[in-house]
Amino acid sequence: MRVAKMLIEEHYLKRELNDEMSEKVFDRYLTYLDFNHVYFLQSDIDAFTKKYRHTLDDALLSKDVQPAIEIYNVYKERVKSRVDLIKELAKKGVPSFDSSRKVKIDREKEPYPADLAASDLLWKDLWEADLLQEILLRDSMKRAKDAGRLSAEAIEEEEKDAKETPEVTITKRYERILDGVNDNDNEDVAIAFIKALAHSYDPHTEYFSQQQYDNFRISMEKKLIGIGALLSTKDDVALIEGLVVGGPAHKQGELVIGDKVVGVAQGEDGKMVDVVKMKLNDIVEMIRGEEGTQVRLEVIPADSSGNVGKHVVTITRAEVDLKESLASAELILTKDQAGNPIKLGWIYLSSFYSDMGGGEVSTTADVQRLINRLTGEGVKGIVMDLRDNGGGSLEEAINLTGLFVPRGPIVQSKDWRSRVDIKYSRNRYPIYDGPLMVLTNRSSASASEIFAAALQDYNRAVIVGEKSSFGKGTVQQLRPVYNTTGGLLQSFTNPPQEGALKLTIQTFFRISGGSTQLKGVTPDVHMPSVNDLADYGEESLENPLPWETIDPATYEPARTTPLPFKDLQARTTSRIGTDQEFKYVAEDMDRYKERKERNEISLNRAERESESKELEAIRVAREDERIKRFAETREKEKDLFKVYSLTQDNVRDEKLTLRADLSNEAASGMMTKPKKEDPREKALEYPHLFDPYKRETLRILLDFIELEGAPKPVNVSGNESGR
Repeated sequence: MRVAKMLIEEHYLKRELNDEMSEKVFDRYLTYLDFNHVYFLQSDIDAFTKKYRHTLDDALLSKDVQPAIEIYNVYKERVKSRVDLIKELAKKGVPSFDSSRKVKIDREKEPYPADLAASDLLWKDLWEADLLQEILLRDSMKRAKDAGRLSAEAIEEEEKDAKETPEVTITKRYERILDGVNDNDNEDVAIAFIKALAHSYDPHTEYFSQQQYDNFRISMEKKLIGIGALLSTKDDVALIEGLVVGGPAHKQGELVIGDKVVGVAQGEDGKMVDVVKMKLNDIVEMIRGEEGTQVRLEVIPADSSGNVGKHVVTITRAEVDLKESLASAELILTKDQAGNPIKLGWIYLSSFYSDMGGGEVSTTADVQRLINRLTGEGVKGIVMDLRDNGGGSLEEAINLTGLFVPRGPIVQSKDWRSRVDIKYSRNRYPIYDGPLMVLTNRSSASASEIFAAALQDYNRAVIVGEKSSFGKGTVQQLRPVYNTTGGLLQSFTNPPQEGALKLTIQTFFRISGGSTQLKGVTPDVHMPSVNDLADYGEESLENPLPWETIDPATYEPARTTPLPFKDLQARTTSRIGTDQEFKYVAEDMDRYKERKERNEISLNRAERESESKELEAIRVAREDERIKRFAETREKEKDLFKVYSLTQDNVRDEKLTLRADLSNEAASGMMTKPKKEDPREKALEYPHLFDPYKRETLRILLDFIELEGAPKPVNVSGNESGR
């Protein structure tokens, strides 16, 4: 099998596929199918263990997928059996909910049910837990509706839900799970099996089917060939959720938000294929295609019932740019600690994207355009917001760091031979040398950690955020997989499936010699978060590589005097102690800790109602307090902030655009269904749209500027770097 051979020969660990690895693949595959230990019986696991725990390596090397199919077929039977039981329980009506029984929330470390009788008891508890949760949710929604706290859209959803009983709602939920299980064919099972193999080496080595590989490229390159429509599914039918502004479907003009797509055909005379109940990914795959070719969609208008108004829409495919997740920025006009006018820059970056084909798409070039405009406007400090940025291109992380430090080492990497390679930035001089901060959270990973760690080691920026970043310190490379010689998927695809293997080939290290692996990047200024308590990040994953250190690289810090970390942390700690939003964070952390330790919920309605009403009272009290406080803050700060939005489309415009004047379509590049504005929701928006972490980060930046003084920006006129 090609993937197995690539893993053995090219993975960083250089680990043979043997009985020991067979155990890991076996465990990963079972976890993939039944991570919460609710479907399989212990007798199933015993049988699988005896037959396959130490033989999957042989099956994989001999391209035999039958063990995976056999296990999956048992899984499918178990899921059907449990859904059948749910249907039987639903016929008995609503239980009394007066017992003292409790059910575990997280069962990942719990034993499998010993036998069918034990499984029946477990599923009776699971059924009652889900049903009681639905009943309590509806009760809470009704109370909120009666009190006038629901938006029009929420009321519409509540009234729709009320048309069916809670038993029907929960039953349908499990029927959808069964439908998903039944939809998987042998090819899907084989792909899952290969994924289990890849993840057994480390959490970030991954096999992509061709469809998944195409989606990965789209996420990196921010473009695709298609019609520029966002699809979702509802009641087994594909719906048009959005249209890319300027895309083929938008230009053609016939598709409308909410239209139902029930058929897809290729070219002028291709057969129309019924896509009702088809998996969304498969529908999307049919709609995409080669540039300049036609696709025909059979569509039922959004406002029609039944098949009334069904018609065919023909659209020519073209390249579609996905602008929503490109780097963007805000120019924030406010006042410094002394009350003097000051301009600050805030750059949003959700990923380190890059054109995998060597084209013009570049994170670094996009961010540089934003920095040039911000410095041209006279900002005295910049924040790079990397919250929830899971990484991307290593090259872009290196090049982006080079915008802020002189030419020098950015990151070190080590291969399986322990050969160390030092990677340098390209820019001879930074384009911005003023006050800089990087905002991270637990989901800031990989390339984000390289960027933040390098700036921290250079003593160039203040890192602020949650207790640490994700902790991914490994480097992956995409390698194509061609099953042209009879691979594992050969019998299921025609022509043979092509995919890709995202393979861990190196570990990366900070220029100071440390590693972000497992530990992540620790902020210089910490802001508490519920995420600090969560089992999250690299250390929570299976089979992570260990933490290591190597010798530091030779580099000159951006400054020899330390940044004022202690003063900044002291000021933040003082403010947070009296900030109402962070008081709520502290309360939520205590509640999360207690719930996590308890790890169970009661099946007694009186107990659950008491808990539900207590949480509801807390939520309502917070909302009422926020509405009052936010209104006071808006009035108090009405002249304190003016925020302009910078996108890749308007960054060169002579006139700045106020954020309030930038439409959602212009900001995202996507036309979606207009949302009905709800006065209560509007009142609950954070003033100036500054969430607590953004607001505190801006305060820290002002502190930083005050403590340091603001060096003048480097003259960057006409100095944009591309790829």
